[in-house]
Amino acid sequence: MTSEGDKDPPGALAGVRICDFTGQLAGAGATKWLSAFGAEVIRIEDPVMQGRWDILRGNVPFKDERRGIEFGGGFNNHNTDKLGVTLNLRTQRGKELLAEIIKRSDCVAENFAAGVLERWGFGYEQMRALKADIIYVSNCGFGHRGPYREFKSWGPIVQAVSGLTFTSGLPDQPPAGWGFSYMDHTGGYYMAIAILLALVHRRRTGEGQWVDLACTEAALSLNGPVLLDWTVNGRPSRRPGQPDSNRSTSPAMAPHGIYACAGDDDWVAIACRSDEDWARLARVMEGSAGKDSRFASLEGRLAHEDEIDAAMTAWTRDKNKFDIQRRLRAAGAPCSAVQKPEERIDHDPDTDGLWPTITHTAMGQVRVDGLPAKFSATPWRMRHGAPCLGEHNDQVLGGLLGLSAREIDELRAEGVI
Repeated sequence: MTSEGDKDPPGALAGVRICDFTGQLAGAGATKWLSAFGAEVIRIEDPVMQGRWDILRGNVPFKDERRGIEFGGGFNNHNTDKLGVTLNLRTQRGKELLAEIIKRSDCVAENFAAGVLERWGFGYEQMRALKADIIYVSNCGFGHRGPYREFKSWGPIVQAVSGLTFTSGLPDQPPAGWGFSYMDHTGGYYMAIAILLALVHRRRTGEGQWVDLACTEAALSLNGPVLLDWTVNGRPSRRPGQPDSNRSTSPAMAPHGIYACAGDDDWVAIACRSDEDWARLARVMEGSAGKDSRFASLEGRLAHEDEIDAAMTAWTRDKNKFDIQRRLRAAGAPCSAVQKPEERIDHDPDTDGLWPTITHTAMGQVRVDGLPAKFSATPWRMRHGAPCLGEHNDQVLGGLLGLSAREIDELRAEGVI
């Protein structure tokens, strides 16, 4: 990453402008990628609701004791380097200003429930009338078509409806689910890809289009072999002894799991891909398990997987996870300590630069998630925190739309911004 004083070349997406209605992570996480690569992302919010369009605005985590709509850590993390504008779309003037921003934009992005923008008078056909080649990318739980279009959803519900929740857990136990809202991340990534592909198509043909995303369909695409196994073999993913999220059945490996170590909720991951991996592991292990002839072949280890897992835990439970990692890696056996966030973020040189420090107008200096991609010619950059509510009204309404300072003051007085 370059320092703030350096003269930077234009980003890969310089010249692209996004009119952004996204929120939370499933949408805002998509346009964060675009802004990091130089796109101008104008985030539209409602001045009346005081930031409540996005529940993360004033929500945990917080940097310090300060609270309020400008201090939500998640909101700041997902909206770096975006411009913030407030428009009261209940007013005719607010709608007129939005129309002018759309006319000057390449893409309109949103992840409201289906039909929200249409009810405001800004459906795809209305936007095409404003700008013939506009790209409109919508992203909601069930899409804008089909029998479930009226349903609203959150990431964990999408995971349940799609079948992902059902596939995760331990044998003969209820489904464990996927914990945090995994589909918010995946939905955001799919949305970023969709915007970029639509931009490529327009550059080649001059045509805009509507891209309708459904997070449930994105989740369905992650089921993969589970759906095929049922379709072809009639075999459900949840059956006696299955699933076991700590074991690999395709390809088969043993041992393959997470094993308890000394310490407070400390664990180590170990995977033996082959008999050679097992031989390397066995040379490091103390006790009889490493010498047990039943475990010498993959077939034998799979036949006695409960026993081998018990033996692994007996060996790991009184040892430091990082010590096990060091010893097994030195022996050539695949292994890694299960790292907690505080262990990962500051103590691994491989992640240097992945959590840049940016400047937020209200919070000051704060760290955010970077992007896990290193570009040699067009690196991403993050410098400024998420916009405070209406922070860039003067810049956008004056600089982009050409309104005078007096006109902007009148808009504030009238409650339009």
